[in-house]
Amino acid sequence: MTIIIPEHSLDRDCTTLSRHILQQLQSFSPEAQDLSAIMTRIALAGKLIARRLSRAGLMADVLGFTGETNVQGESVKKMDIFANDVFISVFKQSGLVCRLASEEMEKPYYIPENCPIGRYTLLYDPIDGSSNVDINMNVGSIFAIRQQTGEDLDGEGTDLLTNGREQLAAGYILYGPSTILVYSIGHGVHSFLLDPSLGEFILAQENIKIPDHGPVYSTNEGNFWQWDEAIRDYTRYVHRHEGYTARYSGALVGDMHRILMQGGVFLYPGTVKKPEGKLRLIYETAPLAFLVEQAGGKASDGTIDILDIVPNKLHARSPLIIGSKEDVNLVESFITDHKRRASQSK
Repeated sequence: MTIIIPEHSLDRDCTTLSRHILQQLQSFSPEAQDLSAIMTRIALAGKLIARRLSRAGLMADVLGFTGETNVQGESVKKMDIFANDVFISVFKQSGLVCRLASEEMEKPYYIPENCPIGRYTLLYDPIDGSSNVDINMNVGSIFAIRQQTGEDLDGEGTDLLTNGREQLAAGYILYGPSTILVYSIGHGVHSFLLDPSLGEFILAQENIKIPDHGPVYSTNEGNFWQWDEAIRDYTRYVHRHEGYTARYSGALVGDMHRILMQGGVFLYPGTVKKPEGKLRLIYETAPLAFLVEQAGGKASDGTIDILDIVPNKLHARSPLIIGSKEDVNLVESFITDHKRRASQSK
C-alpha cells in the first residue's frame, strides 16, 4: 500500500540545528563538529528549561524566591537555580567544554574530566527576566561560546577578560508561546522553533537582518529621573516625535527579539549613581551585541561598541544601547552632544 503525504503537511524542510551549523561552516572538521555538538547540548538545556516552565504552576517548589542572594547581590529565584543546574548537567559528561561561567556563580564551574579534550568555555545567563516567571511572561536564556585560550592558573577565569570579538558563537533561547532559539557562529543570524512533536529545533528563518530604523524604543522609563540628562533628552525626543512606540517587558531576551525582528532600539543605560548599569557584559550584553552586529545592527555603551569593551572582572557590567544602526546612532548623538556642551561650559 502506498502512503501519500499531502504536500501541505510538510511546511518546512525540517533542517535541524546541528545540521544547519555544519552547513554554515561547510565543514565536517573536528572544530565544526565540536560547535555543532555544543549547540546541540545548549538546545537540550533549552528543551529541559522550556518543559519546566510549561509546568511551573503545577509543580511544587518551582515558583518564587529561594531566600538567597547571588554574587550580584540580587534575590535568587528557584528557576534561576534550576536553569543553572540544567546547563551544568547537560555539559558535565559531554567532553566538550572545560568550564562554564554563569552570572549565578561567583567563579567558573570546572569539569576536570573534560579539560584535557574540551577546548571551549560556555558563558551564559541561565534565566534572564526571572521575575517574569511567576506571572507567566516571557523569559529567556543567553549564551556565548569562547575558545579556551592559555592557562587558567588561578581558577578565576581571568583569561576570559577579553573583548567580545573573541566569541566564537552567541545566541539566546526565548521561552514563550513557542520556544525559539536564535544563534550566530559569525555567518549571519538564524532562528529555530522547537517542534514539541519532534523534540527538535527546526529552522524558521535564515540570515535575519535587523531594519536600519524601527519604530520601537524599549526601556524602563521608571528610571527616567535616575538617568543622565543625555538619555532623558533622547526620551523627550521620542515623546515629541511621531512614529515611535514604547514596548518594554522587563525581560531582556523578549525585548531584544522584538527589536531584532522589527527594528528599533533597546536601552538599559547606567544611572547617575551607577553609571556602569545593571546588565553583565560577558553573560548578556556581549553575546547580544555579537548577534546584532551579525544581523547588521549596532550595540554600544553610549560611547564605544560593546564588542570592543574589555571587562576588568568576570561579573563586570555595562550600559547597553542596541538595535537598528540609525536608532543607536541617534541615542549616541544625544550623549556626544551632551558631553560637548558640558566640556564647553567648563
